[in-house]
Amino acid sequence: MVVPPFGDCAISVPLSRDLRSNHAGETGAVYIYQGMLKCATDMEVRAFAQAHLATERAHLALLEAWLPCALRSALLPLWRLSGWTLGALAALMGKEAAFATVEAVEEFVVAHYQAQVDQTSGELKTLLQLLQDDEAEHLEDAARRRDDRARWLNAWAWMVRAGSAGAVRLARLI
Repeated sequence: MVVPPFGDCAISVPLSRDLRSNHAGETGAVYIYQGMLKCATDMEVRAFAQAHLATERAHLALLEAWLPCALRSALLPLWRLSGWTLGALAALMGKEAAFATVEAVEEFVVAHYQAQVDQTSGELKTLLQLLQDDEAEHLEDAARRRDDRARWLNAWAWMVRAGSAGAVRLARLI
């Protein structure tokens, strides 16, 4: 799907904040999977990360077509580092942690996009729905692969969701 950029369209402040946080999030997602690939030894995790990395790169390209450089987060180096570190840590903790991490991130992201889908229309709504649908597939894939529901993984997933929420709040501002 080719989604045209805004071109001459004015971007409202709330919309620019949403798109900035989306761009920051998709940047972080690319780096989560890159961190996983660097550190994972499990072949299932590696195949999973490789497949989803391709989707996240496509998402990032779509958002870059919509969001002018001047409106992107000034904290992109932080989102790259934190994404890579999260993916690497998850992979080093093992297969279950890798899948729990993606499941937690995507739970947050699906809800984050839904709030925007509910408030937009036209081509932007179509773009956001496309992104949300792909993220929902990643969520379902991670949940299907995850066997272990240990308490420590639930605590880890809570921290990942809380970190995602904090990152969105910060990206909306900077």
